[in-house]
Amino acid sequence: MGEAKPKSGVWQNVKPFMNGGMSGMLATCVIQPIDMIKVRIQLGQGSGLHVAKTMLREEGVGAFYKGLSAGLLRQATYTTARLGSFRVLTNKAVAANDGKPLPLYQKALCGLTAGAIGACVGSPADLALIRMQADATLPVAQRRNYTNAFHALYRIVSDEGVLALWKGAGPTVVRAMALNMGMLASYDQSVEFFRDNLGFSEVSTVIGASAVSGFFASACSLPFDYVKTQIQKMQPDATGKYPYTGSFDCAMTTLKSGGPFKFYTGFPVYCVRIAPHVMISYLSRN
Repeated sequence: MGEAKPKSGVWQNVKPFMNGGMSGMLATCVIQPIDMIKVRIQLGQGSGLHVAKTMLREEGVGAFYKGLSAGLLRQATYTTARLGSFRVLTNKAVAANDGKPLPLYQKALCGLTAGAIGACVGSPADLALIRMQADATLPVAQRRNYTNAFHALYRIVSDEGVLALWKGAGPTVVRAMALNMGMLASYDQSVEFFRDNLGFSEVSTVIGASAVSGFFASACSLPFDYVKTQIQKMQPDATGKYPYTGSFDCAMTTLKSGGPFKFYTGFPVYCVRIAPHVMISYLSRN
């Protein structure tokens, strides 16, 4: 019998990135309405039910998918880099570990690193997404009226300069590191527990692990997500002054005015957004 042909080295290196990006884009098409509601809650528009009813009544069904082009671009950049680099890093770590399963702290370190890489790459698309989602909450005279993600990026560069594409990149990177540490490490750990200890099927394992990782990802990252949203959507007043001087000022102001639980505004909706996104991403990727 002839020997099996070795798989292409190029494809094996590219595959984790392609799978990560495509699965993330598929998940975004499903989760976008929940993400839209989450952003509106963080901007002080009320509870999830109130936001959904108001959007439906005043803006129509299409409002729930406002910013979808930016969301897809974000997944094509951020999630491609994040999931792809995480798989590459964990594969190298397993090889260095003589093929043994990685301990939780090593998975967490791989998640932190992958999150930082993904956030640096995807920050411009994330900025466009937040601005498009928040636009309807601004007074008419202050709305940016971006038509799609590429129009948003073009306008940001022409109006504010190239470096403005990374406005809020600090909290974006920290949020991504926290989210990935909570999500990717707990997901892999949960998969091992559900599959090896409880004997779950593949689909049941993915669903159970997604729920666990969604909770931990939400708990770790929501405070940073809240600050990121405030920084990315802010506009100068009539005198040219911004509401916050930076991420730290935003965090301290929020802490003084609303206490620590203010950072967890919209936590249930955020969990509902994260867990299905993880589930759909991994099911489609597998």
